[in-house]
Amino acid sequence: MAPITFTPLYMDRVWGGRELERVYGRALPDTTTPFGEAWEIVDRDPEQSVVNFGAYAGKSLHELWTQHREKIFGAGLPGSERFPILIKILDSRDDLSIQVHPPVHLAAELGGEPKTEMWVIAAADAGAKLYVGLRNGVTRGHFETAIAHGTVAEVVHAIAPQVGESIFIPSGRLHAIGAGLLIHEIQQNSDTTYRVFDWNRMGLDGKPRALHVEQSLASIDFEDFEPGMDVPQGEVLAECEYFRTSRRALVDGDLIANPDPERFSIVGVVEGALVSTDNRRFVKGDYILQPKGAPPLVAEGDAVVLQVEMPK
Repeated sequence: MAPITFTPLYMDRVWGGRELERVYGRALPDTTTPFGEAWEIVDRDPEQSVVNFGAYAGKSLHELWTQHREKIFGAGLPGSERFPILIKILDSRDDLSIQVHPPVHLAAELGGEPKTEMWVIAAADAGAKLYVGLRNGVTRGHFETAIAHGTVAEVVHAIAPQVGESIFIPSGRLHAIGAGLLIHEIQQNSDTTYRVFDWNRMGLDGKPRALHVEQSLASIDFEDFEPGMDVPQGEVLAECEYFRTSRRALVDGDLIANPDPERFSIVGVVEGALVSTDNRRFVKGDYILQPKGAPPLVAEGDAVVLQVEMPK
């Protein structure tokens, strides 16, 4: 089984920029739009990853998942209609809205989908911040007052992350990515976001972006105070019921194979390059679906990679 790669989907965002072009050499859809997100692996309606090379070229990730599940992905995987993981690269040139994703027990009632995710910092400008959780002592009442006064940023905890660090964002955790960050995001297959504060700015259409204050207040974990960046457990950066993400540092000639040869994994190149046995070369920013039974990829020089699996 050869590596499977997909054509990224680019999303314009009011807070986006052109770093995907500058850092990764991407050919963006036009020369001026601020593109904030590259959806690397996605199976949604209508957003679909489409295979761009090899025997499955032209097929969507949804087709692979529904028609070739055991052959490509392995046995014992969820019976979900959609591939359960969504992977993005985010370019934030401005602050994202302060937001939250609904927890599992409330998502259906609120009309959304739960979304647990993690971030890996690929690049950070001097002074760049993440906004995660609440400052110590902030109550729901304090937070509602801050909403009314337009001062939500003053009650949210800020972190100055370093390149290579990561943080887990479970559903219910208040968060925002600040300006000047390039981030790899691994998440549940969900696109539900409740914005509680958007810095009083206009959207690309010149109008204020919609806020979801009621849904946000229902979703926020008001006991989540001042979390820090995560401490890896060996190579494992994050592990939950939805995904396991590991970071591996490789030297020239090292191999990276599926941890379980009977199951798939997804490999993302953070730095350096990998080569496959069919002589394809994968560089910084590329994501590769390694099917069940795929031969290992080989590091070309020093490389840093992320490897994403579905826990058993």
